[in-house]
Amino acid sequence: MAGKSRPKKDLGMIAMAYGSVYVAHVAFGAKDAQTVRAFLEADSYDGPSIVIAYSHCIAHGYDLVAGLDQQKLAVDTGYWPLYRFDPRRLERGENPLTMDSAAPKGDIATYMANESRFRVVQQQDPERYKTLLAAAQKEVAFRYGIYEQLAKLAVPGKPAGE
Repeated sequence: MAGKSRPKKDLGMIAMAYGSVYVAHVAFGAKDAQTVRAFLEADSYDGPSIVIAYSHCIAHGYDLVAGLDQQKLAVDTGYWPLYRFDPRRLERGENPLTMDSAAPKGDIATYMANESRFRVVQQQDPERYKTLLAAAQKEVAFRYGIYEQLAKLAVPGKPAGE
């Protein structure tokens, strides 16, 4: 395991690009009310919906009793931002993207240290791990910054006659 040097694909951003898909990024352990709200909105949306949920797993290499805490840490460090994209908001002249998590705080290393999938890289090649960790921290800030800017965009009014 050498560690992945490229950022993961952003399935939520890909789905939002269609403009007509309800998209939510949730983590029950971080904000249970946001998760429930997202599922209710997705269910009520008359069109395709995708809810991307953080799901801890035994393969992550920690006691799953701490799974909800790890989800919260993933959100707090920015590894897993929470948001909802509801195309119906456009009809009301509102931005369809709502950020439900705060800006990343803390170091992503705190989150990664809990999971054996990351520790293995650290043990096998400490220098590479440092490089990958720095790149991951930058990616977290970059990705959150993009979402934050999109959520702040002013939505133009509907054209006349619609």
